[in-house]
Amino acid sequence: MSASFRISKLTYADKPLFVALVSKAFARDPLFLHAFGDTSVDRKARSRVNVFVSFLFEKSFLLDEDVWGYFDGDRLLGLYIAENPQEGKLPIRQMVQLAWRTIPLLFRLPGKTFGFLNSYMRVTRSIAPSFPHRYLILIGVEPEARGRGIGKALLLHLLAEVQADSRSQGVALDTENTDNVTLYERFGFTLNKEVLVCGLPVYSMAYIKKGS
Repeated sequence: MSASFRISKLTYADKPLFVALVSKAFARDPLFLHAFGDTSVDRKARSRVNVFVSFLFEKSFLLDEDVWGYFDGDRLLGLYIAENPQEGKLPIRQMVQLAWRTIPLLFRLPGKTFGFLNSYMRVTRSIAPSFPHRYLILIGVEPEARGRGIGKALLLHLLAEVQADSRSQGVALDTENTDNVTLYERFGFTLNKEVLVCGLPVYSMAYIKKGS
Protein backbone atom coordinates (compact mmCIF):
# COMPACT_ATOMS: atom_id res chain seq x y z
CA MET A 1 0.00 0.00 0.00
CA SER A 2 1.11 3.54 -0.70
CA ALA A 3 1.99 5.77 2.24
CA SER A 4 -0.46 8.33 0.85
CA PHE A 5 -3.49 6.01 0.95
CA ARG A 6 -6.56 6.74 3.01
CA ILE A 7 -9.99 5.19 3.47
CA SER A 8 -12.62 7.89 3.76
CA LYS A 9 -16.28 8.52 3.03
CA LEU A 10 -17.14 9.67 -0.44
CA THR A 11 -18.84 13.02 -0.88
CA TYR A 12 -21.48 13.90 -3.44
CA ALA A 13 -18.75 15.58 -5.50
CA ASP A 14 -17.11 12.15 -5.94
CA LYS A 15 -19.95 10.85 -8.12
CA PRO A 16 -17.94 10.89 -11.40
CA LEU A 17 -15.13 8.92 -9.72
CA PHE A 18 -17.66 6.48 -8.29
CA VAL A 19 -19.41 5.85 -11.61
CA ALA A 20 -16.14 5.41 -13.50
CA LEU A 21 -14.67 2.97 -10.96
CA VAL A 22 -17.76 0.80 -10.51
CA SER A 23 -18.35 0.63 -14.27
CA LYS A 24 -14.81 -0.69 -14.78
CA ALA A 25 -14.59 -2.87 -11.67
CA PHE A 26 -17.80 -4.75 -12.50
CA ALA A 27 -17.46 -4.96 -16.28
CA ARG A 28 -16.92 -8.76 -16.07
CA ASP A 29 -19.06 -9.37 -13.00
CA PRO A 30 -21.67 -12.13 -13.61
CA LEU A 31 -24.52 -9.98 -12.29
CA PHE A 32 -23.66 -7.01 -14.49
CA LEU A 33 -23.14 -9.20 -17.55
CA HIS A 34 -26.46 -10.91 -16.95
CA ALA A 35 -28.35 -7.67 -16.38
CA PHE A 36 -26.74 -5.27 -18.84
CA GLY A 37 -24.67 -7.19 -21.36
CA ASP A 38 -20.99 -7.01 -22.31
CA THR A 39 -19.77 -3.41 -22.06
CA SER A 40 -16.60 -4.24 -23.98
CA VAL A 41 -18.53 -4.80 -27.21
CA ASP A 42 -21.93 -3.21 -26.65
CA ARG A 43 -22.32 0.57 -26.45
CA LYS A 44 -25.88 0.21 -25.15
CA ALA A 45 -24.61 -2.02 -22.36
CA ARG A 46 -22.16 0.70 -21.32
CA SER A 47 -24.97 3.23 -21.24
CA ARG A 48 -27.17 0.92 -19.14
CA VAL A 49 -24.40 0.33 -16.63
CA ASN A 50 -23.76 4.07 -16.28
CA VAL A 51 -27.47 4.71 -15.71
CA PHE A 52 -27.71 2.01 -13.05
CA VAL A 53 -24.48 2.92 -11.27
CA SER A 54 -25.53 6.58 -11.18
CA PHE A 55 -28.80 5.49 -9.59
CA LEU A 56 -26.92 3.44 -6.97
CA PHE A 57 -24.88 6.49 -6.03
CA GLU A 58 -27.93 8.75 -5.76
CA LYS A 59 -29.81 6.13 -3.72
CA SER A 60 -26.92 5.64 -1.34
CA PHE A 61 -26.77 9.32 -0.45
CA LEU A 62 -30.54 9.61 -0.23
CA LEU A 63 -30.80 6.69 2.21
CA ASP A 64 -27.67 7.57 4.21
CA GLU A 65 -25.87 4.37 3.25
CA ASP A 66 -22.16 4.01 3.96
CA VAL A 67 -20.08 4.79 0.86
CA TRP A 68 -16.38 4.47 1.64
CA GLY A 69 -13.49 4.75 -0.77
CA TYR A 70 -9.82 3.80 -0.85
CA PHE A 71 -7.85 6.79 -2.11
CA ASP A 72 -4.21 7.00 -3.11
CA GLY A 73 -3.70 10.72 -3.20
CA ASP A 74 -6.59 11.99 -5.32
CA ARG A 75 -7.13 8.66 -7.10
CA LEU A 76 -10.07 6.50 -6.10
CA LEU A 77 -8.85 2.90 -6.35
CA GLY A 78 -11.59 1.01 -4.51
CA LEU A 79 -14.88 1.46 -2.70
CA TYR A 80 -17.77 -0.22 -0.98
CA ILE A 81 -21.43 0.57 -0.29
CA ALA A 82 -23.18 -0.87 2.74
CA GLU A 83 -26.77 -0.40 3.88
CA ASN A 84 -27.26 0.24 7.56
CA PRO A 85 -29.66 -1.93 9.60
CA GLN A 86 -33.27 -1.25 8.68
CA GLU A 87 -35.35 0.32 11.44
CA GLY A 88 -38.92 0.10 10.23
CA LYS A 89 -40.27 1.69 7.07
CA LEU A 90 -38.63 4.59 5.30
CA PRO A 91 -40.00 8.04 6.08
CA ILE A 92 -42.55 9.22 3.51
CA ARG A 93 -40.18 11.93 2.27
CA GLN A 94 -37.43 9.41 1.49
CA MET A 95 -39.90 7.03 -0.14
CA VAL A 96 -41.12 9.79 -2.48
CA GLN A 97 -37.58 10.88 -3.32
CA LEU A 98 -36.51 7.29 -3.97
CA ALA A 99 -39.50 6.73 -6.26
CA TRP A 100 -38.65 9.95 -8.10
CA ARG A 101 -35.12 8.67 -8.76
CA THR A 102 -36.35 5.20 -9.73
CA ILE A 103 -38.85 6.32 -12.38
CA PRO A 104 -36.17 7.28 -14.95
CA LEU A 105 -34.85 3.71 -14.83
CA LEU A 106 -38.16 2.55 -16.34
CA PHE A 107 -37.43 4.61 -19.44
CA ARG A 108 -33.66 4.14 -19.68
CA LEU A 109 -33.38 0.39 -18.98
CA PRO A 110 -35.04 -2.42 -20.96
CA GLY A 111 -38.07 -3.93 -19.26
CA LYS A 112 -36.29 -7.28 -19.01
CA THR A 113 -33.36 -5.68 -17.18
CA PHE A 114 -35.57 -3.74 -14.82
CA GLY A 115 -37.60 -6.87 -14.08
CA PHE A 116 -34.46 -8.90 -13.40
CA LEU A 117 -33.09 -6.29 -10.98
CA ASN A 118 -36.38 -6.23 -9.11
CA SER A 119 -36.44 -10.03 -8.92
CA TYR A 120 -32.84 -10.07 -7.70
CA MET A 121 -33.58 -7.61 -4.91
CA ARG A 122 -36.76 -9.40 -3.87
CA VAL A 123 -35.17 -12.86 -3.75
CA THR A 124 -31.92 -11.84 -2.05
CA ARG A 125 -33.65 -9.78 0.61
CA SER A 126 -36.04 -12.65 1.34
CA ILE A 127 -33.14 -14.97 2.22
CA ALA A 128 -31.08 -12.40 4.14
CA PRO A 129 -30.38 -13.09 7.84
CA SER A 130 -33.14 -12.16 10.26
CA PHE A 131 -30.79 -10.46 12.73
CA PRO A 132 -30.01 -6.71 12.38
CA HIS A 133 -27.16 -6.34 9.93
CA ARG A 134 -25.42 -4.19 7.40
CA TYR A 135 -25.88 -5.30 3.82
CA LEU A 136 -22.82 -5.07 1.59
CA ILE A 137 -24.27 -3.87 -1.70
CA LEU A 138 -20.97 -3.94 -3.55
CA ILE A 139 -17.23 -3.77 -3.05
CA GLY A 140 -14.96 -3.15 -6.01
CA VAL A 141 -11.38 -2.28 -6.94
CA GLU A 142 -9.95 -0.53 -9.98
CA PRO A 143 -8.84 -3.41 -12.28
CA GLU A 144 -5.30 -2.02 -12.66
CA ALA A 145 -4.93 -1.78 -8.86
CA ARG A 146 -5.96 -5.34 -8.01
CA GLY A 147 -3.53 -7.53 -6.10
CA ARG A 148 -2.40 -4.67 -3.84
CA GLY A 149 -4.59 -5.55 -0.83
CA ILE A 150 -7.13 -2.79 -1.48
CA GLY A 151 -10.18 -5.05 -1.43
CA LYS A 152 -8.96 -6.65 1.79
CA ALA A 153 -8.39 -3.25 3.40
CA LEU A 154 -11.91 -2.14 2.48
CA LEU A 155 -13.53 -5.34 3.77
CA LEU A 156 -11.61 -5.16 7.05
CA HIS A 157 -12.70 -1.53 7.36
CA LEU A 158 -16.34 -2.58 6.97
CA LEU A 159 -15.99 -5.37 9.55
CA ALA A 160 -14.39 -2.93 12.00
CA GLU A 161 -17.26 -0.49 11.46
CA VAL A 162 -19.76 -3.26 12.15
CA GLN A 163 -17.90 -4.38 15.25
CA ALA A 164 -18.22 -0.85 16.66
CA ASP A 165 -21.89 -0.47 15.67
CA SER A 166 -24.31 -1.44 18.45
CA ARG A 167 -27.20 -1.52 15.96
CA SER A 168 -25.68 -4.28 13.83
CA GLN A 169 -24.93 -7.91 14.62
CA GLY A 170 -23.10 -8.63 11.39
CA VAL A 171 -22.95 -8.31 7.63
CA ALA A 172 -24.91 -9.91 4.81
CA LEU A 173 -23.93 -10.03 1.17
CA ASP A 174 -24.73 -11.78 -2.09
CA THR A 175 -22.24 -12.79 -4.73
CA GLU A 176 -22.58 -14.40 -8.14
CA ASN A 177 -18.91 -15.32 -8.43
CA THR A 178 -18.10 -18.77 -7.04
CA ASP A 179 -14.49 -17.74 -6.37
CA ASN A 180 -15.74 -15.04 -4.02
CA VAL A 181 -17.42 -17.61 -1.77
CA THR A 182 -14.06 -19.03 -0.69
CA LEU A 183 -12.60 -15.54 -0.40
CA TYR A 184 -15.31 -14.30 1.95
CA GLU A 185 -15.12 -17.49 4.01
CA ARG A 186 -11.54 -16.54 4.85
CA PHE A 187 -12.91 -13.43 6.56
CA GLY A 188 -15.45 -15.33 8.65
CA PHE A 189 -18.46 -15.32 6.35
CA THR A 190 -20.56 -18.45 5.96
CA LEU A 191 -22.66 -19.55 3.01
CA ASN A 192 -26.33 -19.47 3.96
CA LYS A 193 -28.04 -20.40 0.74
CA GLU A 194 -27.60 -20.74 -3.01
CA VAL A 195 -30.50 -19.71 -5.24
CA LEU A 196 -31.18 -19.07 -8.91
CA VAL A 197 -32.50 -15.67 -9.97
CA CYS A 198 -33.64 -15.77 -13.59
CA GLY A 199 -31.09 -18.52 -14.20
CA LEU A 200 -28.21 -16.71 -12.46
CA PRO A 201 -26.64 -18.54 -9.47
CA VAL A 202 -26.56 -16.32 -6.37
CA TYR A 203 -24.72 -17.17 -3.16
CA SER A 204 -26.09 -15.60 0.03
CA MET A 205 -23.48 -15.18 2.78
CA ALA A 206 -23.41 -13.74 6.28
CA TYR A 207 -20.89 -12.67 8.91
CA ILE A 208 -21.76 -12.58 12.61
CA LYS A 209 -19.64 -10.12 14.55
CA LYS A 210 -17.73 -11.11 17.65
CA GLY A 211 -19.78 -11.00 20.81
CA SER A 212 -23.15 -11.41 19.04
